[in-house]
Amino acid sequence: MSDDTSKDENIPRDDLPREESPEMEETRGPLDKPQEDAGEFVPRLEDGVAARPTLPLRHEIPDTDAEERQPAQREIWEAIGPKADGPPQPAVSILRKRFRKFKSLKRGYYSFIILVALYILSFFLFLFVNSRAIIVHYNGTTYFPAFKHYSGTTFGQTDLPSEADYRRLSETIEGANDGNWIVMPLYTWNQYESDFATEASHPSPPSSRHWLGTDDIARDVLARLCYGFNISTSFALVLTVVEMLLGTILGGLMGYFGGRLDLYSQRLVEIWSNIPFLYTVIIISSILQPNFLILVVVLSLFGWIGISYYMRGEFLREKSKDYVAAAIALGASDLQIVFRHILPNALTPLIARLPFAVIAAIFALVSLDFLGFGLAPPTPSWGQMVHVGLQNVEAWWLVVAPVTIMFLTLLLISLIGEAIREAFDPKIFSRLR
Repeated sequence: MSDDTSKDENIPRDDLPREESPEMEETRGPLDKPQEDAGEFVPRLEDGVAARPTLPLRHEIPDTDAEERQPAQREIWEAIGPKADGPPQPAVSILRKRFRKFKSLKRGYYSFIILVALYILSFFLFLFVNSRAIIVHYNGTTYFPAFKHYSGTTFGQTDLPSEADYRRLSETIEGANDGNWIVMPLYTWNQYESDFATEASHPSPPSSRHWLGTDDIARDVLARLCYGFNISTSFALVLTVVEMLLGTILGGLMGYFGGRLDLYSQRLVEIWSNIPFLYTVIIISSILQPNFLILVVVLSLFGWIGISYYMRGEFLREKSKDYVAAAIALGASDLQIVFRHILPNALTPLIARLPFAVIAAIFALVSLDFLGFGLAPPTPSWGQMVHVGLQNVEAWWLVVAPVTIMFLTLLLISLIGEAIREAFDPKIFSRLR
């Protein structure tokens, strides 16, 4: 018993006060002293959490061009939600995201603005490139020849009973100084007028009278180029829209319903696609005089085939996805499934293809006009102008001018197409994400 007690007394206990010797006090280092005794602050876990700066609830991205070049980061930013200290922000639609991306691609965006502005301006060419005056104030009466036909006798030109010569009238009014005045267009030649007033041979080279020269029957080249731009662009847009509508409707029906409808329709499409296009145009041109409407109908009868193949594949792919099955389970009709669910997802690649279809339509019209199966003369056509230029090889301006205008126009459309294709890329923005 005594041995056990002696052993327990020799074991140091932490709950009993201990006496420290001066030697131990001298050997104690500064880290052995409690920090409360030194008057220092003891950090605690809750103090560290409170002292840490608060992070923003929303990742801020500066409104710069770099923001548009980082669509994935921007999509995360928009998906996080509204700011905590402001009103709730409306969700940004996918079309708006794609338009912002399109605007960030400067070459395509500026090309789009230039081309649209030129196309709209081409509908008012009669105010800028025309042989008729815009306004004539003669003997106290104001006339608007740009909008109405007036004979030469109206303005004292008795030798011109059909239509007045407004260039000569302008010189007469300026020399008389009798209170009459006239407003002429910027360029005083039209697309059909032949200038045989000078003794120069035709075609004549560029000069101050005709900025891009004249063709073989003395028509102004610049005026025909300007009006040909409107005709070519309008034809391409109308033809592309008709082809897209036909291809989307027929291809969508085959892809969505499938079965026997798809099987029989594919066989008919294969038979129709084997009909030679050029021979068909030649036969129709020999029977009917080609014009704007006839060419649109003939070309659209063959142009929808490739688009129908494409849309059929898109509908087959989209209708097998889960969101279509969910719509069917909820009782949606076929029209609702097609127009509200499948078509918006299938049109995205089709829109990216649209500018290149416009280029193909312009090439088709120029080729037919060059071969003589297009628009009938004297319609101002780029293909017909190139044909005249190749028949008069010594007149270099007859080839250089239309080819240059075609190159610049197709370049602008190509830049627009590249920008649209990148903006509508499903890897960046998708309706299903």
